[in-house]
Amino acid sequence: MKSSIQHIISESVAVKTQILQNDDMIQKIESIVKVLTASFKAGFKVQFCGNGGSAADAQHLAAEFSGRFYKNRTALPSDALHCNTSYLTAVANDYSYDEIYARLVEGTMVKGDVLVGITTSGNSANIIKAFEVARAKGIITVGFTGSTGGKLKDLSDYLINVPSDTTPRIQEAHILVGHIICELVEAAIF
Repeated sequence: MKSSIQHIISESVAVKTQILQNDDMIQKIESIVKVLTASFKAGFKVQFCGNGGSAADAQHLAAEFSGRFYKNRTALPSDALHCNTSYLTAVANDYSYDEIYARLVEGTMVKGDVLVGITTSGNSANIIKAFEVARAKGIITVGFTGSTGGKLKDLSDYLINVPSDTTPRIQEAHILVGHIICELVEAAIF
């Protein structure tokens, strides 16, 4: 079992090392920090969406902005779009699960806001539809995916496509990059 544990940790470190050594990825992270900082400073919001573990990651990262990261400070307007279960179940039932995020983007977001979609495959239909609506409204889109970017690649203004095809390794890297972004945005604003 010890060797299995060490192998899993080594895989995770290898993915993060690839990100660390990828100048293009570092530049993308810097660009996202600047975009989110500018959006918050201008009074706009940053909303998150994801499914399953990626929904938990979306909620986690939104809370880093609306709660706090390191600093005791005012809240930043950020939330995960799946947190209203009455809305979620009604829209999934009355329309389709594919529409749950798109309708919220349509009804609650404006040009100047940022939508962050987290999907390891890049092919989650509900996130793709949300990004399509965001694009039509002029909302900035940030995709967090695995290596290929999937269908979300072409709908993302900024794409963090983690160099892995293994869901747990992708999710671990998403949280790493998300924490970097949250820390640097908070530092830039406060």
